[in-house]
Amino acid sequence: MSDVDLIIIGAGAAGLAAARAATQNRLSYLLLEASHRIGGRAYTEELAPGIPFDLGCHWMHSASQNPFVKIADALGFHYHRSGRWRANAFMNGRWMTEAENDAISALGEANDAAIERSVARGEDIAVADLVDHDQLGSAFQAYWFTLYTSSDMDQVSAADVANYTDTGENWPVQEGYGALVARWAGDVPVSLNAAATHIRWGKDGVVVETAKGTVRGRKLLLTVSTNLLASGRITFDPPLPDWKIDAASNLPLGVHNRIGIKLAHNPFGPETPASATIEAQKDAPPMAIQLRPFGMDYVVGVTGGRHGAWLEDAGTAASVATLTDHLVAAFGSDIRKALTERTIVTAWKDDPWTLGAYSIATPGNAHQRAELARPIDDILFFAGEATSPSHFSTCHGAYLSGIAAIDKIRNSFGR
Repeated sequence: MSDVDLIIIGAGAAGLAAARAATQNRLSYLLLEASHRIGGRAYTEELAPGIPFDLGCHWMHSASQNPFVKIADALGFHYHRSGRWRANAFMNGRWMTEAENDAISALGEANDAAIERSVARGEDIAVADLVDHDQLGSAFQAYWFTLYTSSDMDQVSAADVANYTDTGENWPVQEGYGALVARWAGDVPVSLNAAATHIRWGKDGVVVETAKGTVRGRKLLLTVSTNLLASGRITFDPPLPDWKIDAASNLPLGVHNRIGIKLAHNPFGPETPASATIEAQKDAPPMAIQLRPFGMDYVVGVTGGRHGAWLEDAGTAASVATLTDHLVAAFGSDIRKALTERTIVTAWKDDPWTLGAYSIATPGNAHQRAELARPIDDILFFAGEATSPSHFSTCHGAYLSGIAAIDKIRNSFGR
């Protein structure tokens, strides 16, 4: 057994940031990770040699407030400075005009304003009860919402949406956001393949049973996902209080998956936008597609919410076929000649260590983020993107939550 000041469970961005902050505050720690790697939902693989592909987070959101921008600069990573997406919508068998794209964007602004008015009235209701569902582009707005939140409009608290800090700066990382996190934290000591199974805790400290043995510490920091915490796969003695389980249960992770196809060559003309949202069938959700990101020969389609969950269950081939159908709808059947069999598809809902993509607050439960972050008896502490009051659903939100948790833990030691 090991006796340390702090045991940290989970080596995603929150746990890794907490470990670095613990070192700076002279707290001894053990960092336990259930998986074979670090990074959590920040994970980069190669679609093909020389083509990095983010399976999880990809955009440095709210870049002017995002600490990973300076980290990327220091480590020599590259990124594209971009802002809000333009609609570039394909609908009813044709590309929308500039005026129609502007109308679709204006609808999004009107929806945002309706959410803000609702929150100003003191309401915490479903987004679906506030937005316009009958205008040109309503289907596009509903679909994009599943990408922003990983869930559908009827599942999400409007007050939670209003709390999110969005500066409009969304900068994708060329080498991969997951690769950036892995490089930044490559020297942090981590015990991998060490899934926590049972935690005994009390005034004398904590004892954690793991797949690699039992460890002991004075305090515990949990950075696991809300879906994992609510699942009961980690048992506690004594049990966690009901208010903590309620917080995790009402901040569930939805689905946000990425589908990549390697291109044999560049099939797009010079006037083709870098990204587009394409409706292939009138009664099916559209799909946002990046066309040759960073000038590389591949395309990426993104799914979210209930449809994303359904498509994940349908399997890899179904996801690739869906992306292909959308490309064919907009660019014609000749596009198939450029599509190779080298593909990659994420499946976060069924990932055993996260059980989803990122958190949302259900209607009436925007306050639960503060409850999830609240320590228990100055022994059990909590961090992760779901605990962030205004940067949830992001890698940098997780990072900031880990540092905030160490501040609480340091104070609990009287340092």
